[in-house]
Amino acid sequence: MTTRRNFTLAAGAAAAGIIAAPNVARAQTVKWRMVTSWPKRLPGPGMSAERVAERIRTLSGGRLDISVSAAGEVVPAFEVLGAVGNGVAEIGHTASFYWQGKMPAAAFYTTVPFGLTPAEHVAWIEAGGGQALWDELYAPFGVKPFMGGNTGVCMGGWFRREVASLGDLRGLKLRSLGLGGEVYRRLGATPQTTPPAEILTSLQSGVIDGAEFVGPGTDIALGFYRVAPFYYYPGFNKPNGTGECIVSLQAWDALPSDLKAIVAHACATEANYALAEMEQLNGRALAALIKDHGVKLAAFPDDLVAAARKQAVDVLGELAQRNAISGKVHDSYTAFRERNAPWSRVSIEAVLRARG
Repeated sequence: MTTRRNFTLAAGAAAAGIIAAPNVARAQTVKWRMVTSWPKRLPGPGMSAERVAERIRTLSGGRLDISVSAAGEVVPAFEVLGAVGNGVAEIGHTASFYWQGKMPAAAFYTTVPFGLTPAEHVAWIEAGGGQALWDELYAPFGVKPFMGGNTGVCMGGWFRREVASLGDLRGLKLRSLGLGGEVYRRLGATPQTTPPAEILTSLQSGVIDGAEFVGPGTDIALGFYRVAPFYYYPGFNKPNGTGECIVSLQAWDALPSDLKAIVAHACATEANYALAEMEQLNGRALAALIKDHGVKLAAFPDDLVAAARKQAVDVLGELAQRNAISGKVHDSYTAFRERNAPWSRVSIEAVLRARG
């Protein structure tokens, strides 16, 4: 009788365990909210945000589930850093140069005028000491940064009227962020910090005379060509386009090691995939802009580029003097650029010139 009673109790406990198991699994699911600086599903950075969240969900078997909110749905585009650092969201997808007012050296982690190309930038972050300095820079704001996308080499910008000389730039109201915006300011333009979703309406209304955003693959989706038909290169102002994922340090520290590895891997995978995707999107979109939409593609005049190069040296040098961490990031970045420049000239630059 005792044996039978023990067996019955054990069976009941086992059945209860089976019934409770799904509840235990659900309890182990971590739910995060991602806030972004992008319009929903915007080609390029908007899609990078979606893919990072989906990769994390898939690789974790649903243990880490992230909902994605576009700019303005939870916080405005330029408030992502504060939202993640203050716990409004656990993760954000954005661009570091939006924070240069809070930490001047942040701009180095998206792009700087006449700076590193996408491949060089990745080399600096992953093999040249850039990531450790990035972590140090962002720690006081309560977030951990990762590369989480890349729009590639950017364009110089869209203009409502022709820019035939340096003088034509003077007095223009130009949507331009980061240190490139400061270079444009010193060339005589008035930079504007217009959120991505508002660029087209600002061009249409005449609030701005021109805008730089990223490259053709993203720009075509926002329709800038409808009111600003002059499209200029080179993108000396933004030769790279790294997007960042920032994770709340509090949320990060609470994750087990395997989920930390999954988050890091998902971000790194997207940084690589996004650059590949944008290369093919940019090529196709540029052809469509010229053939189907009558866009006037042109090179910036030589006097403008030469003046911009001179101003960029001053802008970066002044930034290095702002505080100790800015100096450290500046020195690391510029040393890597100078050290790598001879190789870039005899490798990619020479190959492209030979290819014609």
